[in-house]
Amino acid sequence: MTLYALKPRFQALLRPAVARAVANGVTANRVTVATAAISCLLGLALVWSDRPGLFLVLPPWLFLRMALNAVDGMMAREFRQQSLLGIYLNEICDVVSDAALVIPFASVAPFDPSWIFAVIFLAAISEYAGVMGPLAGAGRRYDGPFGKSDRAFAFGALGLAVGLLGALPQWAGWIMPFFSLLLVVTTINRVRRGVAEAGLRKDVA
Repeated sequence: MTLYALKPRFQALLRPAVARAVANGVTANRVTVATAAISCLLGLALVWSDRPGLFLVLPPWLFLRMALNAVDGMMAREFRQQSLLGIYLNEICDVVSDAALVIPFASVAPFDPSWIFAVIFLAAISEYAGVMGPLAGAGRRYDGPFGKSDRAFAFGALGLAVGLLGALPQWAGWIMPFFSLLLVVTTINRVRRGVAEAGLRKDVA
């Protein structure tokens, strides 16, 4: 199970706003780049700030980022804005944004910075496993249990906790190892199901 399964309903709610944005000249690539730029700026602000309360900005931004990610995809598919550059931007900007928004937790006790970087690395690997699907003859894989939407929810909740509490209990140090395990399972699921899908397509052909 993954929150990605809710994406079609979410897109249906966004569709009228997307149509208006396209009519006003907004493009998918601009939305993609702007979203990544804001994510990086917020990540830098969180790293440099010594005010835990700033982490309260993270939950609403992560929600808005998910909305904007859906928006640029809809613009590309439904309004004929697909491009080779857009494919690269979409995948690269997602990985960069993920890293920028997770790095600030390295300075939050009781998280071990090495586990924060492990999560960033494993998240990138899981997305790479998803992107490899078309190269193997399958579709882009979004399998969970810890896909992009799930990570946004999890880190949004952590940001809310840090912003409200200022400090987390000592047992919270196990959260990042647990996230790492979920990311390993996610990568395995994407590879296994991608291989199975590619094999099925080959048999059908």
